[in-house]
Amino acid sequence: MLDEKPQAANMTADDKPLVSIEDLRVEFQTNDGVVVAVKGISFDIKPGECVAVVGESGSGKSVSSLSLMRLVEFGGGDIKEGRLMFDRGDGRTVDLATQSTPVMRDIRGNQIGMIFQEPMTALNPVFTIGDQLMEGLIEHRGMDKKAARARALEILRQVRIPEPERRLDQYPHELSGGMRQRVVIAIAMACEPRLLICDEPTTALDVTIQAEILALINRLKREKQIAVLFITHDMAVVAQMADRVVVMFRGDKVEEGPVEQIFESPQQDYTKMLLAAVPRLGELKGKDYPEPMRLMKDGTREATHPIIAKDPRPLLKVENLTTRFAVKGGLLKRTVARVHAVEDVSFTINAGETLSLVGESGSGKSTVARSLLRLVEPDSGHVTLDGTDIIGLSPRGLRRARRDMQMIFQDPFASLDPHMKLYDQVAEPLANYGIGNRKERQQKIATLFDRVELPRSFMRRYPHEMSGGQRQRIAIARALALNPKLIVADEAVSALDVSVQAQVLNLLMELQQDLGISMLFISHDMAVVERVSHQVGVMYLGRIVEMGSRRQVFENPQHSYTRQLMSAVPVADPREKKISEDLQFKPIPSPIHPVEYKAVPSVYEEVEAGHLVLREPVTHE
Repeated sequence: MLDEKPQAANMTADDKPLVSIEDLRVEFQTNDGVVVAVKGISFDIKPGECVAVVGESGSGKSVSSLSLMRLVEFGGGDIKEGRLMFDRGDGRTVDLATQSTPVMRDIRGNQIGMIFQEPMTALNPVFTIGDQLMEGLIEHRGMDKKAARARALEILRQVRIPEPERRLDQYPHELSGGMRQRVVIAIAMACEPRLLICDEPTTALDVTIQAEILALINRLKREKQIAVLFITHDMAVVAQMADRVVVMFRGDKVEEGPVEQIFESPQQDYTKMLLAAVPRLGELKGKDYPEPMRLMKDGTREATHPIIAKDPRPLLKVENLTTRFAVKGGLLKRTVARVHAVEDVSFTINAGETLSLVGESGSGKSTVARSLLRLVEPDSGHVTLDGTDIIGLSPRGLRRARRDMQMIFQDPFASLDPHMKLYDQVAEPLANYGIGNRKERQQKIATLFDRVELPRSFMRRYPHEMSGGQRQRIAIARALALNPKLIVADEAVSALDVSVQAQVLNLLMELQQDLGISMLFISHDMAVVERVSHQVGVMYLGRIVEMGSRRQVFENPQHSYTRQLMSAVPVADPREKKISEDLQFKPIPSPIHPVEYKAVPSVYEEVEAGHLVLREPVTHE
């Protein structure tokens, strides 16, 4: 039975909220007692309005959105108090907190769509992309399979998935992190819901695709009067997307107001600190070296020292690295084509320095990282780490070498074992290599928890009890456990909110300064790349199209693709809107070529000493 709420007689359709959250309180039962995740918060969302909820990891942002979908109870949460009033569009306003399971099943995905934070956990690994897209259309819209498949294809094109016809029959593990996130967005938007909940929807996306996805959400909001609840830690995205902002801290609402007011005259110290933590493109203009960014409690910044390598000798040399994947077809599953994921890539990383790779999802950044560690086997090329030929190592030799090179993966939930406590996960590499006795390991792990800003009490927890940002900090702690020479960080801070991101970046840079660790840093966040990098390589379609020092690439970009990346970076100023609501999708060329295809070598021009730009064969208009 639906709970009906009478329409207010003096309230116009424009003023009436689509969603009213009233005094919501959510609790979780844990081994350490009751945790109050949300403490009596209230706010409204009107049709055609975007309300952004911001705050640090663990502030209750995602719990609030999961309560609206009534999914919070599947994760051990309990809505103790409050009402979740939702206008179903047929004259009825219902309290979602009291609805039955069949009613909620009809509302979810149909009238309320949700884009989840971690695409690999939001997608079912045993169903194809097409099956997962078509499911909601068949269930809620009554389409037959043919019509549902046509609509699925259309929505994949809207979210700029390359080769959408082929993707429909692929499985989630066959797609990059950014592509998986676009599939999740497509599923949420397939039925054109009245409320779209976006929980960190652009976390795994690079800036060009992020700009287009945000523009797509903006256009839906304007044309179809969809209400948007936007949960993010990216204050630049908030400035571009939000009409109103709700700031949360430890389950409480600390501030609410129009986006201009929050950015230009924040009232609370916590809001000031959040805004101060945002890395801004151009902050290091004129400086040759990366610098940590110190944040004070009142929101001001403290000047720090540049990160200068003590002994910048070549540590990692990569020469003509090529990695391709076979595309099988026919009854005999013969190789009919190849994906040219990485094509003729060369670079050097000096001891104590950071090389960053940037580029769109599917450009080959993560494949380069996995090829270096031989998590995927490259087709050709040379990789030398501190004099050791990595490509030529035996399995036993490779195991020894991996102690010197550790990886922080993009998706923290997928890289952690759900059945192991966090203490055991961080201790595992130490035990594997026989480092220290039990007492020494305990002390080492406790120190690592301290360094990544996690309470030691969390050692007894499991991954599902942590927020996305907290899980990523565990992954970072585990990578640091063996004191490696090289850390490969694949989107290592993408899941972290801005204040924690600043702390973790500072941590990585301080470790680099103290221990001489080198880093291959893979990211789509251009402001973060500017903050941490000594050298920058820009990748497009498997090749490096521009390479040079951070200052050369950021202050004098030469390749058209590099300039496009720079122009797509969102600005943390609500009065400087950069998101175009009229989408102009550019087709991404396919990296798949016939078996007989011969790739031409990369040819570079040296614009200035150490600043290389690819002239042939890849062009980008």
